[in-house]
Amino acid sequence: SMRQLESLTGKKFGESENPLLVSVRSGASVSMPGMMDTILNLGLNDDTVEGLARQSGDQRFAWDAYRRFIQMFGKIALGIDDKKFDNILAGKDLSSPKVVKAVANSFKSLCEDTGKQFPSDPYKQLELAIDAVFRSWTGKRAVEYRKQYSITPDMASGTAVTIVAMVFGNMGGDSCTGVVFTRDPETGEKRLYGDYLVNAQGEDVVSGKATPNHIDSLVNEMPDVYQQLVEVCEKLENHFKEPQDVEFTVEKGQLYILQTRAAKMNAVAAVKTSIDLYHEGLISKTAALERIDPEGLEQILYRRIDTRAKQEAIATGVGASPGAASGIAVFDVARAEMLGKKGEKVILVREDTKPDDVPAFFQSAGILTNRGGKTSHAAVVARGMGKPCIVGCSQIEIDADNKSFSVGGKKVVIDGQKITIDGSTGKVYADEVPTVEPEISSEFKEILQWSSEMKGIKIRANADTVESATLASKYGAEGIGLCRTERMFNQHDRIMQFVNMIMAENEDERKKALAELEPLQRSDFKAILKQMRGLPVTIRLLDPPLHEFLPNEEDLMQKIFELKSSNGKPSEIARVEKILHRVHELSEINPMLGHRGVRMGISFPEIYETQIRSVCEAAAELTKEGVTVEPQIMVPQVGLVEELATVRQIFESVKREVEHRQKIKLKIKFGSMIEVVRACLVADDIAHLADFISFGTNDLTQATFSFSREDAEGKFLPFYLEKGIVNVNPFQSIDTKGVGRLMKMAVDMARKVKKDIEIGICGEHGGDPRSIEFCSSAGLDYVSASSHRIPIAILAAAQSTIKQNKHLQQHPTIA
Repeated sequence: SMRQLESLTGKKFGESENPLLVSVRSGASVSMPGMMDTILNLGLNDDTVEGLARQSGDQRFAWDAYRRFIQMFGKIALGIDDKKFDNILAGKDLSSPKVVKAVANSFKSLCEDTGKQFPSDPYKQLELAIDAVFRSWTGKRAVEYRKQYSITPDMASGTAVTIVAMVFGNMGGDSCTGVVFTRDPETGEKRLYGDYLVNAQGEDVVSGKATPNHIDSLVNEMPDVYQQLVEVCEKLENHFKEPQDVEFTVEKGQLYILQTRAAKMNAVAAVKTSIDLYHEGLISKTAALERIDPEGLEQILYRRIDTRAKQEAIATGVGASPGAASGIAVFDVARAEMLGKKGEKVILVREDTKPDDVPAFFQSAGILTNRGGKTSHAAVVARGMGKPCIVGCSQIEIDADNKSFSVGGKKVVIDGQKITIDGSTGKVYADEVPTVEPEISSEFKEILQWSSEMKGIKIRANADTVESATLASKYGAEGIGLCRTERMFNQHDRIMQFVNMIMAENEDERKKALAELEPLQRSDFKAILKQMRGLPVTIRLLDPPLHEFLPNEEDLMQKIFELKSSNGKPSEIARVEKILHRVHELSEINPMLGHRGVRMGISFPEIYETQIRSVCEAAAELTKEGVTVEPQIMVPQVGLVEELATVRQIFESVKREVEHRQKIKLKIKFGSMIEVVRACLVADDIAHLADFISFGTNDLTQATFSFSREDAEGKFLPFYLEKGIVNVNPFQSIDTKGVGRLMKMAVDMARKVKKDIEIGICGEHGGDPRSIEFCSSAGLDYVSASSHRIPIAILAAAQSTIKQNKHLQQHPTIA
């Protein structure tokens, strides 16, 4: 292969007179920009550098290529800290051939001083470089990237390594190097988008260490080259039927394309290009939907700076990834990663970023750099992650030692101080600035419409307020799959009435307190049912244990101590002591498996009676007003069919009572949550009594794994994921082998008893694309997702249907 390359170029690898220099590049089957290593200028040594100087007629250029190679090779292949090279470079005038030569020799000495011999044999260089690029597949940033974007071994099990003949963009004023997107990766607009640097190498552009020129300037600087680039980009896009990310070099006026790959775009651009590519006749509707990442749609729903906010920006840079984010300014990568993992909102502030900084990106709310352009490392990675990002903000002067930045030598922001960045406009604000919901584009609406037409499984919302229900309706939810009634009790205007009910010493007192709550709940149910305009609304009866609504035991003890220490009123001390006594009565060793859900509803039937009556009264009033409603009452934590039968009797009794009094016939479905493992095993018995069943996958996952979600995610689950003990967090995506098998068993058993029984899920998994695909394949009727994830769920459902249809076409006998 090297002989072929020598034949094509007319140069000889390792020969001093006419040396062939090469780059060693990675090439995985899935695009992972900036995550793996590349080594340029390979083949240079003390002999070949002189040959390159004679060949080019430029000593400075040749030695500059050599010093770049030593630094890149030393860092990537020999593992030498890049900062040691940067320390040698600091303050050097690289326009002088003598200085550049001295730097190159200092770099070689550095390699020797660190015990890493720099090889002069080009073939040894090649061997070590190939090995290093292969190793970068298992480097921290590449592993983190694959984990973050769920790139599994069946999608990409490793990388290829490509050896490419070098061309040079740093051979003078008629040479340049750059990166160009065939469409704008921020907006999707059909125009060239990118940067280039004259008399530079590709690493200078993507590293962000220099601020490049916008690609539009090339039309004036090198008009012929620009026209060639436009034509090549169009040809590449038409061939791949996908916007491209193209690296190019111009050597002495001649254009060379170094590589092309599918462009990483934000969700706004992905949606627009999908619509445009379809209307341009390049792709089908199904292909248009398939190329959009459902999770990425959240980017379109990003909040932006409220235009009514009076705060002035303190600096402006280049907006590289849209959305507004507030958080504390953090200047250290390791600290940003640590704070982010603890849940702190962090804005990572750097002069420029390197691929090694990626783990901190994942934990940051936004990124701000004072160098680099729209195709720098920070910009590309942040855009792919959907993180707000500003680059090239030269107005800020970063003091890395004191962890602060200043603007115009005056305004100083220190580490830990709150700032806000707007990745759409490039503006930086001191402190936290108000934000507002974004506007939805016509392309976004069209994608949702196509997805809704194509999907099989229905999408409902988890919504407990009119505001959530309104948002769900706006995004196309087909009902509410989970309305948590306890969220209503937690509202400030009714929590005290609910606490009074808990404190009641007998049934009569409880009923009196509940009588005050009933009209409030009826009003809540009425508002949500009216908002959903005849679509199903599944109302879950009270689930959490009662002690969760009372103050914390330690807080109560502290309050009593303070009251007694300050000679507080005896009546107030007695009141707080009474609450503490009730907390002790209700406290449990394991509340998750204790007195909650249906068990509590059977122990205190007046609670469920009140809630059921509120639903029935709300439905009756709306029906009389001419509003079509479809309420569904769902019982949580059912494990025994006898439990469901007991609550069904209460339901039927209250429903008959309201129907008689209101002189109306109500259509209200009665169903059960399946979140206890035993319920999965007796789903056929439950189906006899239920009009519908809905899997509560949060609790079912906890019960199946014997994990407490809070403890698992806070302590050992990250370690399990890191070690590969589990590949995916089971609280984010359904565990198909365990939890999924129980679900399939329950679906089969229930449908044997009642063929048309409605089955769905209502846990957080309802908004997860992988879980939606599983639910669709398992034959569920609907999934219920958080309101803001409805668009994600709709697109994921459509993609699942497309995938299933393709599978059936390939394996027709299965149908």
